[in-house]
Amino acid sequence: MTKTIHHSLCVDLDGTLIATDTLWESVLLLLRQHFLLIFKLPFWLLQGRAYLKHQIAQYVTLDVATLPYHENLLRFLQDEKNKGRMLVLATAAHQSIAQAVADHLKLFDVIIASDAQINMKGATKRDALKERFKTYDYIGDSRADLPILHEAHEGFLVAPSRALQKQFICPPERIFSTPKTTLWDWLKTLRPHQWVKNALIFLPLILAHQLFDLNQLGVSLLAFIAFSLIASSGYILNDLLDLAADRIHPTKKARPFASGRIPIQYGLPLFALLVCFSFSLSLLWLPIQFTGLLGLYFSMSIAYSFYFKQKLIVDVLVLAGLYTLRILAGGLVISIPISPWLLAFSMFIFTSLAFLKRYVELMHLIDKEEVLKRRSYEKGDLEMIASMGTTSGYIAILVFALYLNSEKVSTLYMSPLILWLICPILLYWITRVWFLAHRQKMLDDPVLFALKDKTSWLVVASIIVLMLIAQIG
Repeated sequence: MTKTIHHSLCVDLDGTLIATDTLWESVLLLLRQHFLLIFKLPFWLLQGRAYLKHQIAQYVTLDVATLPYHENLLRFLQDEKNKGRMLVLATAAHQSIAQAVADHLKLFDVIIASDAQINMKGATKRDALKERFKTYDYIGDSRADLPILHEAHEGFLVAPSRALQKQFICPPERIFSTPKTTLWDWLKTLRPHQWVKNALIFLPLILAHQLFDLNQLGVSLLAFIAFSLIASSGYILNDLLDLAADRIHPTKKARPFASGRIPIQYGLPLFALLVCFSFSLSLLWLPIQFTGLLGLYFSMSIAYSFYFKQKLIVDVLVLAGLYTLRILAGGLVISIPISPWLLAFSMFIFTSLAFLKRYVELMHLIDKEEVLKRRSYEKGDLEMIASMGTTSGYIAILVFALYLNSEKVSTLYMSPLILWLICPILLYWITRVWFLAHRQKMLDDPVLFALKDKTSWLVVASIIVLMLIAQIG
């Protein structure tokens, strides 16, 4: 009987073992933790990619346990390990990252990786493998792996492109498939369901009873688009900075960047593209004052992602402020002054919803965890958050009730007494969402919950009907 020879099985890391790129992961982590060091990146890169990776590794440490591993490949490697085969992690990633991955998986016998002088990629990796093992099998995923694959005894591919398959013909049984990136994945990165928040831009138009003024409506629609684009850019940046935290979250782990369905290296270019489109639209078609407010919103969003998100209470106030800015922008773009009553109402109602978001996140914490990643809240804060959140919601309704007694109401509505019926409806909705959050029947995002909740739609419809009846008498 012929004895089967098991050659060493060498496995690439970035894009092969994991559905992401550790260099980009490290750059984003550096961006979050040591922002000013970003300006050193070009100078490090001038000394070579190996030096760049080494310098970044001195400042940041990836949480390798949260990386999106290809489970089908992991199972294959475990089977090969059980057969007694030598497994080699051969990667262009820095040796500190490779060692951390090996320690986490406990699969690899040998590690070959980049250091301060050598970038272990392409022909360099091929030569290192030939010198060490003479013959080997190799698993890769990109054109950079072609020199290694051509010299390997057997080659395996992970999610290869058509161009790669043409350059290296591989039997189907040696191809590891992964979920394909779809148009829906790209759309999900923009979080279009969050654009409903930007409908607040239309609120001044509605409350001023000018909704059917086509010129005003058109301008408000352009403002809505500009805000939606800039908001989506903020969501993308937030997702890139929160990769590790999102990957351990029960629902956020499915986001395109966190799951690896979209390569994270596309994130920053997409962010820049959305920002350019938003400000170009604003500068070309909308008042310069609106562009200034859009810039303020953008600056606050960036500051929130980098700094305020981690600050107790401040994060909630900033979130509430971002909602209120949308209303101010809606009034500014159509030259309608915003009532102090509306500003007061929005401040309290959105503070309540921001606290609700934090409350739901804490309720979803794994039992052994006590602190939200990149947050300043602990499980012991639940009672305090619920108290402040519900109180803010009820104060918002009180502000609305006081507004109904003002003289302005009688000039806008023929039968203002009908508007009082809105108060119990709002009381019901605020109380209900907090009850549902306490019972863990709400998603992490109250806006997404409201979009899918029939009762919330009924509440909105009832308020609109009451306002129309009060207007026409």
